[in-house]
Amino acid sequence: MRLVQLLTESGELKAGVLHGDQVEPLDVPVVNLIRMAGRARVPLAVLVEAGRLASRTGGAALIPYAALESEGRLAAPVLPEEVWGAGVTYRPSADFRDADMGTASGIYGGVYGAERPELFFKATAARCVGPGQPIGLRYDATFTAPEPELAVVLGEGGQIVGYTLGNDVSAWSIERENPLYLPQSKIYSGCCALGPALVTADEIRDPRALQLRCRILRDGGCCFEACAGVSQMKREIPELVAWLLRCNPAPAGTVLLTGTGIITPLPLAEGDVVEISCEALGTLRNPCRIVGPAVHA
Repeated sequence: MRLVQLLTESGELKAGVLHGDQVEPLDVPVVNLIRMAGRARVPLAVLVEAGRLASRTGGAALIPYAALESEGRLAAPVLPEEVWGAGVTYRPSADFRDADMGTASGIYGGVYGAERPELFFKATAARCVGPGQPIGLRYDATFTAPEPELAVVLGEGGQIVGYTLGNDVSAWSIERENPLYLPQSKIYSGCCALGPALVTADEIRDPRALQLRCRILRDGGCCFEACAGVSQMKREIPELVAWLLRCNPAPAGTVLLTGTGIITPLPLAEGDVVEISCEALGTLRNPCRIVGPAVHA
């Protein structure tokens, strides 16, 4: 089952079941469905299907996905209280960061080979964007890069309820100054894109078989394209989830980004479009926009 989220004409956030290129709206946001499935101790897809059958009276009105997209009414498929990231889970990421930052001690390679993974807090719901919405480029960074990742959506107790695509947008130039600046590199307005849909876990039998592709579109052409398989990830996904939950209960709907195997050689610029795709999960497209200083009321 594929779940999306849409904004109604009155501004309410509601889940929707994706049927091909049509969306069947439901009554509540996706995170509410995740919580309900946890309380009922049933898979998310089972709960949603049972609710659809119980409430159907002549069939729900379907909305074209393209219309929601063109009207800017698509949100991230889940707006999580917490988004976490796993770092250097792919060898290219470890090698690049040690070489790029001149860390002679090889701190990133050390994490790659260590028992304990790197886990960091990434975003809140307010810092996440969905399909078609702009990702942020910090005005005080000179090199911001997309990090295409498989995103895992967790339910009650940390069980994996589904998967989506994630973009762990990162201001690398800030982290290059000093690794202790990592939170400023990672956490800011528009730093995380999720979408286009949450695909329930029953449909993704082997997440390690997934292939992710990233394209950067600029001035009417493609200036970068690369792909990586989740099978290249050193750690198993349940292992990363288990480490996240050590002494750290995660609320239902939490998203865990599992790391990237795609390293971009050029920084993003305002007006670029980042396109992350996976055959089983769809395509997540986001334009880039510079984020200025925060304005406080």
